[in-house]
Amino acid sequence: MVNYPIADMLIRIKNAQAVGKEQILLPFSNVKFKIAEVLKVSGLVQDVERKKKKEKKSEQEYLSIVLKYDEENQPAISGFKIVSRPSRHLYTSAKDIKQIRSGYGMAVISTSKGVMSSKEAKKHNLGGEILFEVW
Repeated sequence: MVNYPIADMLIRIKNAQAVGKEQILLPFSNVKFKIAEVLKVSGLVQDVERKKKKEKKSEQEYLSIVLKYDEENQPAISGFKIVSRPSRHLYTSAKDIKQIRSGYGMAVISTSKGVMSSKEAKKHNLGGEILFEVW
């Protein structure tokens, strides 16, 4: 059993990129799908798709993420930092959203209007829970 599915998702992406995999499959959840969509819009993953897989008389939903690499086969995601954990949730207001890695990274924030990047949240003047930072 996974205690924190968001961290599990990020670690799976990092490990898959470390060995050069093209795509990963994750158990589906709406939050993970929204996070993957934010990563796709920001150009850190290539494609995100919701899939169904038959397993022993039941149908399981999976999240398929196609990873992105540059011309020199370097992964698009070079690192991340998990900010909010199940034991500690950190919240921020729109005016307190700061740049990550001098503007080269971004934070993923869960707002009242859904999961979005820190740049988008600041543009819409929304605060919320900072889930993680990625660069």
